[in-house]
Amino acid sequence: MLARIWALVIKEFLALLRDKKSRFVLIGPPIIQLLVFGYAATYDLSHIPYAVYNQDSGFASRQLLGEFQGSTAFKQVATIENEGQIAPLINNEKVLLVLNIGPHFTRDLLMHHPTPLQVIINGRNSNTATLALNYVNTVLMHFDVRWAQEHHWGRPPAQLVVRSWFNPNLLSRWFIVPGIVALLVLVVTLLVTGLSVAREREQGTFDQLLVTPMRPVEILLGKAIPGFVIGALEGLFIVLVAVFWFQVPFVGSILALVLGLALFLLAAVGIGLMISSLSVTQQQGLLGVFIFLVPAIILSGFATPIANMPEVVQYLTYLNPMRYFLVIVRGVFLEGDNIPMLWPQYWPLAIIALCSMAAASWLFRHRMQ
Repeated sequence: MLARIWALVIKEFLALLRDKKSRFVLIGPPIIQLLVFGYAATYDLSHIPYAVYNQDSGFASRQLLGEFQGSTAFKQVATIENEGQIAPLINNEKVLLVLNIGPHFTRDLLMHHPTPLQVIINGRNSNTATLALNYVNTVLMHFDVRWAQEHHWGRPPAQLVVRSWFNPNLLSRWFIVPGIVALLVLVVTLLVTGLSVAREREQGTFDQLLVTPMRPVEILLGKAIPGFVIGALEGLFIVLVAVFWFQVPFVGSILALVLGLALFLLAAVGIGLMISSLSVTQQQGLLGVFIFLVPAIILSGFATPIANMPEVVQYLTYLNPMRYFLVIVRGVFLEGDNIPMLWPQYWPLAIIALCSMAAASWLFRHRMQ
């Protein structure tokens, strides 16, 4: 059995590497997309959930918070009572930023002493964080102007002190490039597996496979392994480029990333084989890959936050394997996550992989009959 599967795996690799178009698909587009996304991709901000840690009981802090509550760009989702509540809100991405007002905010302003307003912001998505800070500066500037006019200040009374978590310098590349690992691995794996069975049918060699001693499960494994191997090599290459070329910090567990990549590849291979089993020609297979690929990227959180999507659409994202792997790869790169911390992402990926492989096996047997 192993010898037959190995022979089919070798055949798949030779079919891919001998074809100039296939070699270009495996090498050219990933490198081009990596450079384009790494240097040119940007994001827009849609809403700003924030929490308030107000240690001051004076009217100045209430007036400042009223400026934020009256702004349509902000939405207060939590009120903090002690410093220990700040980290869980930022780490679990419940809020984008925390406004920390010191205990002597009103007293210092009444005594004409400049006082700082601390903003603790989630720096995972640097573009979003930068835009949010611009909004905060706008609100604070409006408060400063009003206070200076009412109390005859000649300079801004409140000053912004910023602390960014996970991305201190707010470099957008640190957020974008890890996401490209998930994007390009999915693209390459789907293309390799989505065209494998369809290519056999189109070239007339599928019937030859059926008369060999190989069982359907052996043929399916022979088609799945090349896609898994190529996807893994592609992912490893992009991770190395991200770390050594783009200088994105890798502070998490390598095993956590490897486990997440393996589950993600199994899910992608299963989906690709499902598409390939339903396709008669390579053109149909290619069309099926892109029909799945575009919604998968949009619903993954790669381009726009999932929290901004309609509630019905948010439920659909739970069926998307890229949603979970994006959390894994970004968590490993920027947040220092390990396997126990990423367990809520692993088990959905494992279920999707199991279901997609089972469906691909059933479709393959059904199409053979």
